[in-house]
Amino acid sequence: MARYRGPKSKIARKFREPIFGPDKALDKKNYPPGQHGPNKRRMKQSEYAVQLQEKQKAKYTYGILERQFANLFSKASKSKGITGEILLQLCESRLDNTVFRLGMANSRRQARQLVTHRHLKVNGELVNIPSYTLKAGDKIEVREKSKSLEIILDALSTSDASKFPWVALEKEQRAGTFLHAPERENIPENIKEQLIVELYSK
Repeated sequence: MARYRGPKSKIARKFREPIFGPDKALDKKNYPPGQHGPNKRRMKQSEYAVQLQEKQKAKYTYGILERQFANLFSKASKSKGITGEILLQLCESRLDNTVFRLGMANSRRQARQLVTHRHLKVNGELVNIPSYTLKAGDKIEVREKSKSLEIILDALSTSDASKFPWVALEKEQRAGTFLHAPERENIPENIKEQLIVELYSK
């Protein structure tokens, strides 16, 4: 999923969620894609199908590959606390996701590109690994040569990082801090993490 290059609207319609951000196609056609459109008779989904769909939705949302996602679940299941919540916290703690939450990019895909192209530093060191896991207190900043990049300036001009209490943005400095892992109620993604736990627990 990290390198998914297919039609984004089709995926959004499949889950009936704006997976990749606001989508006009989803507003116009709020039903799953397919040859027969909204008139196709939909069979009742099995329990497994519902659980699998929820996992797929989470993977598309955060742009994570199957093996990466399985590793995150394994790490979450070995940690103290509620496995589903910890899984989402680990997803939110990724560098690319945090860059997106800070408003330095308009999408996670764009944030991943900024990271891989070495435009960002973590605690003063260049990091080009999107899956890099941040810890409380880590500082993310745009490197000096990249501070005038139009893509970053455009994103910051409309950003509102105050919506996410686990990050703090210093807009003028093109920097931000990952304060702590978010509480579940603060994560806005419409993901039923318990279904994912049940799927992996089979």
